[in-house]
Amino acid sequence: MAFRKLSVTALGTLIGGGFATYALRQNDDMVARVQLEEKVIKRARKLPPRSEQITSLQSGEEYDVLIIGGGATGAGCALDACTRGLKTALVEANDFASGTSSRSTKLIHGGVRYLQKAILGLDIEQYNMVKEALRERASMLQSAPHLTHPLPIMLPVYTWWQVPYFWVGIKAYDFVAGDRNVKSSYYLSKEDALEKFPMLKSDKLCGAIVYYDGQQDDARMCISVALTAARYGATVANHVEVKELLKKKDESGKEVLCGARVVDNLTKKEWTIKAKCVINAAGPFTDSIRKMDDAKVKTICCPSSGVHIVLPGYYSPQGLGLLDPATSDGRVIFFLPWLRGTIAGTTDSPCEVTRKPAPTEDDIQFILSEIKNYLNKDVDVRRGDVLSAWCGIRPLVSDPNKDDTQSLARNHIVHVSDSKLVTIAGGKWTTYRAMAEHTLDAAIKACDLKPQRPCITDKIQIEGSHGWTPTMYIRLVQDFGLETEVAQHLAQAYGDRAYPVAKLAALTGKRWPIIGKRIHPEFPYIDGEIRYGVREYACSAIDMVARRLRLAFLNVQAAQEALPTIVDIMAEELKWSKEEKEKQIKEATEFLNLEMGAAVNKSLKDKVPTNLAPEEVQKYKKRFEVIDKEKKGYVSINDIRRALKSFGDADISGEELHEILREIDTNMNGQVELEEYLQMMAAIKSGTVAYSRFARIAESEEAKQNELKARNKISIERSGGGT
Repeated sequence: MAFRKLSVTALGTLIGGGFATYALRQNDDMVARVQLEEKVIKRARKLPPRSEQITSLQSGEEYDVLIIGGGATGAGCALDACTRGLKTALVEANDFASGTSSRSTKLIHGGVRYLQKAILGLDIEQYNMVKEALRERASMLQSAPHLTHPLPIMLPVYTWWQVPYFWVGIKAYDFVAGDRNVKSSYYLSKEDALEKFPMLKSDKLCGAIVYYDGQQDDARMCISVALTAARYGATVANHVEVKELLKKKDESGKEVLCGARVVDNLTKKEWTIKAKCVINAAGPFTDSIRKMDDAKVKTICCPSSGVHIVLPGYYSPQGLGLLDPATSDGRVIFFLPWLRGTIAGTTDSPCEVTRKPAPTEDDIQFILSEIKNYLNKDVDVRRGDVLSAWCGIRPLVSDPNKDDTQSLARNHIVHVSDSKLVTIAGGKWTTYRAMAEHTLDAAIKACDLKPQRPCITDKIQIEGSHGWTPTMYIRLVQDFGLETEVAQHLAQAYGDRAYPVAKLAALTGKRWPIIGKRIHPEFPYIDGEIRYGVREYACSAIDMVARRLRLAFLNVQAAQEALPTIVDIMAEELKWSKEEKEKQIKEATEFLNLEMGAAVNKSLKDKVPTNLAPEEVQKYKKRFEVIDKEKKGYVSINDIRRALKSFGDADISGEELHEILREIDTNMNGQVELEEYLQMMAAIKSGTVAYSRFARIAESEEAKQNELKARNKISIERSGGGT
């Protein structure tokens, strides 16, 4: 009996200890990673300014490795190289993450679709790619916990036979992840699925499968990797473009690369960087760098465009995404909450490589039409709800045996040319670290480099993660007097670097919050972030509004409204002249219009004839001028806000204001021109449009103005006139 009690006690202790060990393992792993970093290699406490980085590149010293490209792969290569003890340089023609790396679906995933293809096609290459991606997914979630988090994704099922089919497939996804799985998937009944995702279409819904992947802030993740590399000694510089690859003859008389001729796109100064090894990590521009090495080389990249749109947050529940596994043309659509908005995408179409990819109206309409298939009738999917739209170019590795880009796997290749140009092409965001490791392994072998240690990036914590905790935002509120929403945003975007960001914030002059002036009333971005963004190598208003802050991706109209404030603060930091400030606003506006979807044509002009009589045109012109009190020639959101306040609607939300503006702002430039107003009134007259809140505001404002004039009119008797 005593033996049985002892056995039960021992077994209970063993099980309890196992659970305790499992619960503490993640925290212990992070502590161990930090301790290893401190023992193996030191981090700089202060980031060197860009001017110092440029001076280092111009010094004439020879680098072990010169990396071309400042996206996820290039930044990952820089971090890998410098932590191996190699003297490392990285140059990027535009800004870090300015290309594909900031225009992703924001998912950290293995690829459910690729696993399906691997199993059905018995494709071991795709299976291994998914397995590697799932391992790297766990690594990313651990190395940058402030910028990443697990995200449950619902797969609704509308046919009974598909329930076991999808359940088995998703369980296989869990199985392949093994002990690196995020959380286990599970089945939901129809009732439970609708409770968790109320916007879902209930007709014929059989149930749903929920599985887990990761989500990230992609641009800030890429920048943080580059900053981490800089702290470990890498020389990194954005807005520095490679113009020519340089060669010399080696001991055997063979021509090999020995560096590059570059130009600083800000100052236009050119110089030479010497390097033992050159790595081509230029993403969609991979082939242009390869042709600098050999003009006759065949292309290896098959570019594919992927368009995403951002909708208001009420389109999806916060903390739960949706996957449409089979759209009308066989593609996959994700519907994901992100930074209080909802991302929908993506498309997958062959395209040409360009530095300024732009979304098309056809792509936007395709995404909207697919979304409608999964949302209930209470959710009116409107074109005017598209807050932002962008296009990213995926550098897929082409396979001559397949014709359609959907069949192209996102796995990567590492290629070494005869002149020892090391090219890394293809791949996906999730596997950036593994891609960098494979690339450096090839570079070390090809160019006979002498690293001090093997790859340790799977144990490196990314910038901001060392002192981050899930509740550190409370200290920001208590120690600095920040709004809770702002403090939470800073903690998530900067990790432990949120403290120096807060120190740069200005006093508000209010009782609460004490510091942190918002640059736009609807978003938690504050002035201190702009000053800190300059220290993170932001050199232009575009760098700031699109990648240090994510405002351009979340709401292009709000980004346009915030531009003057952003430029004013950057001008103080970078000593910009009045002319430079005007140039920055002009370039940023062009960027928002072209690349962030503001100028995508959704105009009613071709659909609605101008059927207004001359006296009607004059009447509406008068109404327009009443709202445009400053005679600017257009009506801004502030004019609408002021008009509504005069009616007693002072509590109207910013989102409602934007909705009013969007219903008439046909060219999506954040303001209403007279022509747009006249087109709307013509549409109302013809019956094409039934009602416009803006038209009602203009009419009411005119009526109030007339009433005010009548009330203040001086009678003949009071004026001293009459008999």
